[in-house]
Amino acid sequence: MTDPDPEPTPVGPGPQLLDDRMCFVLYAASRAVTGVYRPLLDGLGLTYPQYLVLLALWERGELSVKQLGAMLYLDYGTLTPLLKRLETNGLIRRERRPDDERTVTITLTADGIAMRERARDIPGKIGEAMGMGPDTAEEFENARTVLLGMIDRINRGGSPRR
Repeated sequence: MTDPDPEPTPVGPGPQLLDDRMCFVLYAASRAVTGVYRPLLDGLGLTYPQYLVLLALWERGELSVKQLGAMLYLDYGTLTPLLKRLETNGLIRRERRPDDERTVTITLTADGIAMRERARDIPGKIGEAMGMGPDTAEEFENARTVLLGMIDRINRGGSPRR
């Protein structure tokens, strides 16, 4: 009788287990977290990237497209259609600065401001789904600090060399 689930044969040197790869763990965690957000945001008519744009604007009030892209690690080509949809839905306003036509400023509309109240419960629900609460605040902060450090190191030139 043959084993229905035989052990995989490693190919090449080094660790071969998928779960041992940081890239996979980060990818899987990101998908899991956005999956928890999806039903909550569907009820608001938002996608996860749109929610991130609104979070940035709720925090800062007004941002240029360039500032927003830097905050969210999104390029202009990804951000522009996202902003157009938010504007079409009446949540933001895009305006060229009169003193510099090249700069587009993003501001919240009254509906965009009101959306903050509708989204008020999302962080608590996400924390609950992730098993994060007052008793895990230190764990959360440690994980956040590690991830922010990783982002910073990568952005400072930690990319692989060819």
